[in-house]
Amino acid sequence: MTILPHLLLTTLGVQALGLEGKDIVLAYTFGYGIDLVDHPIKLPLYIRKNGRRNEKNYHWRTPLQEPVALLWIVPLSLYLGTYVPAIFFTLHFFLDYMVSYEKRPIYPFSTYSTEGFLKRYSDTGKEIWTCIICAVLIALLVVMKK
Repeated sequence: MTILPHLLLTTLGVQALGLEGKDIVLAYTFGYGIDLVDHPIKLPLYIRKNGRRNEKNYHWRTPLQEPVALLWIVPLSLYLGTYVPAIFFTLHFFLDYMVSYEKRPIYPFSTYSTEGFLKRYSDTGKEIWTCIICAVLIALLVVMKK
């Protein structure tokens, strides 16, 4: 998914869980910011392969965005004494697995790939509905807290 659904779902999670302080920073880091780290890692590889040519189906993902990353995120969560990194990272890859581009859930240990779930529906439709649902739930939470 694009950055907007990740931002909205993370914001919804922060509000729903009533997070404060460092937990908010961790939520946005693992629910939204993981893309800000992951894509620049792949940029030099993309340029080396394609130059400035736009390759629509380029595999931008690194193991930082796959479920296999839970192998270091769960221990980090335990070390920090908070569930926030594991929960928000799980939400992040859940959104990514809704769209139809290739994913490699246990890369680099296996090259097995999948296109995720909800393949029958358009990616644009899934993004729009995710944004609408998150925005409505955020608004409801704001109204309920008043």
